[in-house]
Amino acid sequence: MDLEKYMLPCFSKTLFGVECLGCGFQRALFLLFKGDLFAAFKMYPAIYTTLIFLGIVTLHFIDKSKSYNKLLWVSGIINGIFMIGGYYYKHFYL
Repeated sequence: MDLEKYMLPCFSKTLFGVECLGCGFQRALFLLFKGDLFAAFKMYPAIYTTLIFLGIVTLHFIDKSKSYNKLLWVSGIINGIFMIGGYYYKHFYL
């Protein structure tokens, strides 16, 4: 099945021809669903940190009895580092 026809196009890449920090996330997520963990990481190095961050964001909105602010900030910063590092690696080393 060709899943690329169902993927959302990157706004930045479509308009400016430059990939954004999130480019590759959808493909990596599909690779992860197929069970190819290493290929998912290779496609988008921040896939795992992004999923952890999104999980914490979900907890923050669902579970109002606890404060997830510190965990949210820490995971957001770590995810940002992985996103920038992966972007840099993809564009300057590959």
